[in-house]
Amino acid sequence: MGMAAESQFHVLAVDDSLFDRKLIERLLQKSSCQVTTVDSGSKALEFLGLRQGIDSNDPNALSTAPVNHQVVEVNLIITDYCMPGMTGYDLLKKVKESSAFRDIPVVIMSSENVPARISRCLEEGAEEFFLKPVRLADLNKLKPHMMKTKLKNQKLEEIEKPSKVENGVPTAVVEPEIKDSTQVEIEILPLQQDLLLVQKEEQTSSTNNKRKSVEEGISTDRARPRFDGIATAV
Repeated sequence: MGMAAESQFHVLAVDDSLFDRKLIERLLQKSSCQVTTVDSGSKALEFLGLRQGIDSNDPNALSTAPVNHQVVEVNLIITDYCMPGMTGYDLLKKVKESSAFRDIPVVIMSSENVPARISRCLEEGAEEFFLKPVRLADLNKLKPHMMKTKLKNQKLEEIEKPSKVENGVPTAVVEPEIKDSTQVEIEILPLQQDLLLVQKEEQTSSTNNKRKSVEEGISTDRARPRFDGIATAV
């Protein structure tokens, strides 16, 4: 593969047909994607860390299970529409109902071209609807969708970094060092003394310049003969 594992897009492929799972896996790997395959919608939910309640009327029937929550991020889910137990449409709805995974792009694929089925999946939030057999050209259209998910996850990680410091988890963020007040005074005093010396020198220089200009004015006046009030005879 052309990319390192940590920089790859991770795709969760769901299909009850072993042949179709292998085909999708090979096509996605040609696109430098990391692929996880499962054979049912319930296993897909389990991989995502979602569990279903025993009672279907329970409003919390679909909730996150922190203990079993998968560590590897998923950038896209591609699922078959017709599967026993839970259809691809049902899986799509479960993912979009989850606050934690609703932003993951979901793609539906089917061997039957039924316009009403396609419209229903797209209205429920599916990004694409592919007809089987899926081709490499079809999967190349998915990269922009996966890129959005990866960029969003990176932004969330950057936002969550400061919270780790608050919880006591060591990070690269280093708190500013607080110096002792006596050290601060010792560092500041020489600077203040230097400033005072500069100010005194400026004041002394200014005073000397004023005195010099006054003395020069007086000496000039004394050297010049004054004839005011003296009348000359003709």
